[in-house]
Amino acid sequence: MAGTVTVRAASPDDVARMAAWACAMARETEDKVLDPDTVHAGIANALPDPRRARYFIAESEGTAVGTLMLTYEWSDWRNGEWWWIQSVYVDPAHRRRGVFRALYRHVEALARAQPGCRGLRLYVERGNAAAQATYLALGMADAGYTIMEAERPPAQ
Repeated sequence: MAGTVTVRAASPDDVARMAAWACAMARETEDKVLDPDTVHAGIANALPDPRRARYFIAESEGTAVGTLMLTYEWSDWRNGEWWWIQSVYVDPAHRRRGVFRALYRHVEALARAQPGCRGLRLYVERGNAAAQATYLALGMADAGYTIMEAERPPAQ
């Protein structure tokens, strides 16, 4: 790895970069083209409210090289929260250098320190074998669920 990777909370100065990364991630993983203005507004609106989402930035040698977002799901079965890892992106020039590992270990430590957190979850595209191997290597397991959705069109 070229330099130590550190993780910090994202700031408003990171919004444009995170929005660009989110659009790149959607294109790479799902071949979806997102509206950059909508993504920018979505991140800007969530960033000040940690109950809506928490964003983290990975840095290497002072340069932002990756990001991760956390959201929360209440589990009545466990009387606690699952923390969902979402919007993960690592700059292509910094992949396979421990950036995601640093982000994951950071939020894993936060989750362990939070008594009401029951664990970490994420969803991954079925065909993304490389990402699945990474998650398994970090100690995650296939939860056995298929995600279903009924997307509502945005209000006009």
